[in-house]
Amino acid sequence: MKVTVRLFATLKDLLPKDRKKVLVELAEGSTVNDVAEHFKIPQEETLIIKVNGRSADKSTVLKDGDRVGIFPPVGGG
Repeated sequence: MKVTVRLFATLKDLLPKDRKKVLVELAEGSTVNDVAEHFKIPQEETLIIKVNGRSADKSTVLKDGDRVGIFPPVGGG
């Protein structure tokens, strides 16, 4: 199956140069955690995850055509 992945803020450096999003091919039944592993995002990293615009977590099972957005934690003041 194929999913579209966008990484934001400091994570976007993990994408190929000049790419805002990439199409990733995964095995059926893959999860957001598999996407994180694909991009070598450290397991201990706290992430904000959206699948098709809705909040998700690393255990969310993906379907063909899903759109995954992954954000690092956001700080503010």
